[in-house]
Amino acid sequence: MNTGYFDYAAPVNEPVYSYAPGSPERAALKKQLAAFKAETADIPMYIGGKEVRTGKTVDLRPPHEIKHKLGHFHMGDASHIKDAIAAALEAREKWAKMDWESRAGIFLRAADLIATKYRYHMNGATMLGQSKNAYQAEIDSACELIDFLRWNVHYLSEIYRQQPVSSPGIHNRMEYRPLEGFVLAVTPFNFTAIGGNLPTSAAMCGNVVVWKPANTQVFAAQMFMKIMIEAGLPAGVINLVYAPGPLIGDVCFADPHFAGIHFTGSTGVFQTMWKTIGENIAKYKTYPRIVGETGGKDFVLIHKSADVDVSVTALARGAFEYQGQKCSAASRAYLPSNIAEEIKSKLVAQLKTMKMGTTEDFSNFINAVIDERSFDKIAQYIDNAKKDPAAKIIAGGNYNKSEGYFIEPTVIETTDPKYVTMCEEIFGPVLTIHVYDAEKFEEIMQVVDSTSEYALTGSIIAQDRYAVELATRTLENAAGNFYINDKPTGAVVGQQPFGGARASGTNDKAGSMLNLYRWLSARAIKETFVPPVDYRYPFLNEA
Repeated sequence: MNTGYFDYAAPVNEPVYSYAPGSPERAALKKQLAAFKAETADIPMYIGGKEVRTGKTVDLRPPHEIKHKLGHFHMGDASHIKDAIAAALEAREKWAKMDWESRAGIFLRAADLIATKYRYHMNGATMLGQSKNAYQAEIDSACELIDFLRWNVHYLSEIYRQQPVSSPGIHNRMEYRPLEGFVLAVTPFNFTAIGGNLPTSAAMCGNVVVWKPANTQVFAAQMFMKIMIEAGLPAGVINLVYAPGPLIGDVCFADPHFAGIHFTGSTGVFQTMWKTIGENIAKYKTYPRIVGETGGKDFVLIHKSADVDVSVTALARGAFEYQGQKCSAASRAYLPSNIAEEIKSKLVAQLKTMKMGTTEDFSNFINAVIDERSFDKIAQYIDNAKKDPAAKIIAGGNYNKSEGYFIEPTVIETTDPKYVTMCEEIFGPVLTIHVYDAEKFEEIMQVVDSTSEYALTGSIIAQDRYAVELATRTLENAAGNFYINDKPTGAVVGQQPFGGARASGTNDKAGSMLNLYRWLSARAIKETFVPPVDYRYPFLNEA
């Protein structure tokens, strides 16, 4: 019988390894990369604790080395999605009743396994499968994923401790139950940590999950699933399936036991999902929770008082780390006329020093974009800019897909603040800049606020504190994560809960209590110790 109260203190964020020349972590990571490339992985789905292979395989190839085959995964169909739902529902009752400290122990053990035994497996899989350099992989598939697991245990323990007051003769208490049904987690290619967090945050709360990762993230996703199983995750709690996105939606959204979706991906897909869920609302046993983080068209607003070098570094890192394939990447920048030329000159000079190539060569800052479809889309934006009199490419503009999907860091300058690449999400290494009259700061803030449908991240760079305060107030709805004198990327779990509103999602802040509340269904219980035995109240007496 459970007779204790369990406290999980706020953790310390996982330290980031440097991978400097001569360091032991650099040698260990290179060894793991070689090991992955020396074998051909045969990757199954995981349904009800069983490995499922269909024979219908899809090849996995590094985006930066498309001639090399890492392995293949087994694609599922509608029957496998239904099997995953059935396995989840079968596991639900036992998992929901498991003592909290036992559930917590699984996720904390998984975090420690990643931090030690499997750190280089997770980073190596991310580097090869998603074309991230060593540092970008380290802060994602090691540190952020570890932080999500540890911080969510802490946050959930804090939620469970929150109880109502009780008046004399009454005991009130609150239970935090899992949702009644299954949760669908749909995760993107660009962050292994998101791939791990979306299913586990729901499962941690006692829910059962069907998890569909992006095909281009399967190599790292299955590695994390193996770690969760080793950590003690019971069969059926999280079921990892590979199937076309529309098919996943058709099957899951038609099931009466569908209880929620945890999604990161495109705005268009999320809006379609929301519409389908609405159309099926009468079918469901309970109103589903809809949680999504979608696109961004993230801005850097530079004030006339800004430090030039700070501005340049914020743009270079914010726009081009991981080839701009972050929902938070800086993709539009507003430069004041008094320092614009100096910023542009130094930015172009910095970009010329950025090496581009494979992830195995640690001297490469830029790697490949994720796949050919993305490559072609980004290249089209660049080609259109080359022909448009309202735009001028001042850096980069070249691309090649003969060996891998390589696109140079590209900077477009436009005279039109509503130019297409200032408005539309590109999701690649393309930054568009617009120079504004340095004396019209208030006017340009209105442009920043109204240019894009998105509101995910943004930053103000200024040394004038009045300008910082004014921008912070004026742009309060333009970004869910707002940065002062920094790039608009790099949110850390426990420090900057992440998410935006408008077309960028439901702003349920991954890496915070706010997100976990969405996967809980509260029940208030009132116990009266000496209940009344007569309906009459004192006011009914005559005297």
